[in-house]
Amino acid sequence: MPSPLLLIRHRHQRRTSLSRRLDHQARRLALGGIFLLVACLAGATLVLALAYADTVHDLPSIEQLPLLLNPSDGSLLEPTRLYDRTGQHLLLTLAPENARRPYLPYNQIPSVLVNAVIAAADPQFWEHNGYTLNGWRDPLLHPTLAQQLAADLLLWNEPPSVRRAIRERILAAQITARYGRAQVLEWYLNSAYFGNQAWGVESAARLYLGKSASQVNVSEAALLAALTRAPALNPFDAPQAAENERVQVLQTMALLGMVDPAVALTPPPVYAAPPAAVSDGETLAPAFLNLTLAQLNQRFAQERVARGGVNVFTTLDYALQQQAVCTLQTLLQQATGNHQEIRAHDGSPCLAARFLPSLPPGFSAPRVTASALILDPRAGQVLAIVGDSSHDNTGDYLLAHPAGTLLTPFLYLTAFTRGFGPASLAWDIPGEVANFDGNYHGPVRLRLALVNDYLPPAAVLLEQMGLPEVQRVATSFGLEFSPAADFFSDTIFLSPYQIASAYAVFANQGMSTGQRLTGEAVTPVLVWRILGVDHAIWADWSTPDSRPVVSPPLAYLVNHVLSDDSARRMPATLTNAFALGRPLAVKVGRPFQTNGIWIVGYTPQRLIVVWVETQGEAQPSASGETDAALTLGAGLWRALMQYALQDLPAESWAAPAGIVQREVCDPSGMLPSPACPNVVPEIFLSGNEPQQEDTLYQALAINRESGLLATVFTPPELVEERVYLMIPPQARAWAEAAGIPAPPTAYDTITLPPVNPDVHITSPTLFADGRGTIPIVGSATGDDFAFYRLEYGSGLNPARWIRIGNDVSTPVREGLLAEWDTRDLNGLYILRLLVAHVDGRLEQATVALLLDNTPPQVTLLSPASGATVTLAEGEAMLLRAEVNDSGLAKVSFYMDGNLLAELTEAPFEVLWAGTPGRHSLHLVATDRAGNVTSVRAAFQVRR
Repeated sequence: MPSPLLLIRHRHQRRTSLSRRLDHQARRLALGGIFLLVACLAGATLVLALAYADTVHDLPSIEQLPLLLNPSDGSLLEPTRLYDRTGQHLLLTLAPENARRPYLPYNQIPSVLVNAVIAAADPQFWEHNGYTLNGWRDPLLHPTLAQQLAADLLLWNEPPSVRRAIRERILAAQITARYGRAQVLEWYLNSAYFGNQAWGVESAARLYLGKSASQVNVSEAALLAALTRAPALNPFDAPQAAENERVQVLQTMALLGMVDPAVALTPPPVYAAPPAAVSDGETLAPAFLNLTLAQLNQRFAQERVARGGVNVFTTLDYALQQQAVCTLQTLLQQATGNHQEIRAHDGSPCLAARFLPSLPPGFSAPRVTASALILDPRAGQVLAIVGDSSHDNTGDYLLAHPAGTLLTPFLYLTAFTRGFGPASLAWDIPGEVANFDGNYHGPVRLRLALVNDYLPPAAVLLEQMGLPEVQRVATSFGLEFSPAADFFSDTIFLSPYQIASAYAVFANQGMSTGQRLTGEAVTPVLVWRILGVDHAIWADWSTPDSRPVVSPPLAYLVNHVLSDDSARRMPATLTNAFALGRPLAVKVGRPFQTNGIWIVGYTPQRLIVVWVETQGEAQPSASGETDAALTLGAGLWRALMQYALQDLPAESWAAPAGIVQREVCDPSGMLPSPACPNVVPEIFLSGNEPQQEDTLYQALAINRESGLLATVFTPPELVEERVYLMIPPQARAWAEAAGIPAPPTAYDTITLPPVNPDVHITSPTLFADGRGTIPIVGSATGDDFAFYRLEYGSGLNPARWIRIGNDVSTPVREGLLAEWDTRDLNGLYILRLLVAHVDGRLEQATVALLLDNTPPQVTLLSPASGATVTLAEGEAMLLRAEVNDSGLAKVSFYMDGNLLAELTEAPFEVLWAGTPGRHSLHLVATDRAGNVTSVRAAFQVRR
């Protein structure tokens, strides 16, 4: 047994060994942890380094700020200016006055203004390093003045994001460290926006207070500081809100110890009067300028354009704009009965107004609004706009109005893609949608239906095409409306610009021209060039972009229809309203409830959209004409188009490949037949031209005494040919109301002449059934016999006779005249025997017979072939068949070779006892002509 000392020693050795192993493992774990921590730190450092590198990549240089805001030549101190297309006429300056913006150096900024701005925008301005981390996740928040500078002047073209927010703070720190806080404050006050196009504190002080910013008191300073936070809440546009903001700034200043609390109770400043329009364009073309600024905002940040340093050259034709304005005002004034001359904006004569047609005697419409837009469709540029105006006011905006029937060309275009064409037949008859004047025109070509706004044909087309498909086509032209919209009500509103953009595609034979402002859509523009004051090119849109929308042949179909002045039905006083002696297309559009009118007319060179709306009761003219809006709209459009085209050569649309012309019967659009009353030329997509003769008009042989359809048995002296319009069932009520005779449907009474013993047909007999090869027996003889001939024709009064065999010169008496192969014929036929005599006499005999070379159609319904039928004890079995044949004679049921039954009419059902075992059912259907069809079925019966 070991001694106690030895046991203690062994235990101590084990503990020491265990302790050493644990210490070793602990050291290994510690080293591993340290290594892992170092690796994580290194990885995190690398990630942060890469993220930082990405954040500061292409970071704008802060050295741009002194260049942008240099008091002597800083580009942002030059206001943005808009010019006409030549650059000779200044239209608009985005500033309270057309001059370089005044700059206020820091040493002239009063301390009360410095304190007010700091209290309103950056209370910790003097403590932080130009930035704060507060709100860094919100890219729209700029909590310091330096950050606001960086966001507005250096990062304006970057979309809001967390990355931009971080870059903004980096730049703000650099700006503050490089230039100091005083410079930051100076630049901020000289670049901030104060509303009403006032950029910079000096401009704002002069605009609102009528004094320099260096002279403001604490109350005025608080107002200016408040405007930096909310420029829209200014004394001109929101005086009460501006006062509330001013008081709030004073209260903040008091809380910060900048002013005595009593100062917050000081009365508001005395404000200057709002300035009048300072630019020529604001009075001549306000709607054009508003639309121009809206379009600029689609491509460039609105605030950056307005901030300054940009020269915008618009597409406005200054001379044409003047003429459009004075012509529209002249027309509206004449509508009130005042014929005093109105001169152009520059005092020159209003030459375009001289093209205005005289209004009918006694015409008066005192409450009228109108607008107009003139477009160069080839260049995709808007040349002139007159906003919605009354006789004493030029509108500032181009408003949207109910589109009405201006959308119908896109409906018809959809139909043209589906095989329809201008020549296709439509029925203008009363239906769910009524015509505007309550009159209907019966059968018309789609050409007339489109150009004259016949609504029933349009409603039928819409049902056939489906509104979603029409909407898809309209959307490709840039016209957006809800799929739930009612096509025939005033629920779809469009502006003249949208309409002009869409119809310009037709003017360009299917191409949309202009520029890609957003996305892939190409739209007409109101700007052709944008330059920085440093001559840097922001945009050059002098060369139009284009995009195909619809194929040239389809566009040509629409242009051909809308330029067909002979198809247009206008009131007597406006017969030649759209005839200018050159090719042009015109679409008159009518809203469904509003008392207005659209006129869209175009050539390849110019497109003009006119909207005229009358309110209240217009005084009818002496001729009784009451469509005042149409009279005024047509006159305005004619005058503007005639002036716009006077120096341009006449152009038309050449027919592209894929267009063919054919003569057709009007209005069916089919090939002319002898009965067609009116043949016209029409155009078609290649492959869609008609192949059949007209069936709408048919010449019918009539017994003039009975008025019934003549037959071969009607005495020839009573037969006359009359041409009838074949009226479908849905149009019969219209035809009756319109006094259009319907063709007779009943045949003349058949009166057989006495049998001629020398010329007659013995067999087949009258109305006999026949099939296959039929022997013709009879007599063809007589004195001075020359030859006989046999012919047949379809119907009771055949229009065409077909010879059976050759003429026979041997007389026959009660013998075989010929054998007639009728295997390809079915229906009612007339067989005619002609006997010619040497002296030129002709004798004839006729017989009607029913040819049937089609066997009956038989379907065995039960039992099915191969079936096993289980019947209960004593239960009979029903044998059923379906047989179709117009001349059925009988249906025979045979069971296992034994006749069960013969039936002559439906239902073809037989009850059979149902003997157990295997059986064979045989059905035989026989018609009167002798055609036979048989069906067999093998089946088994169990009980």
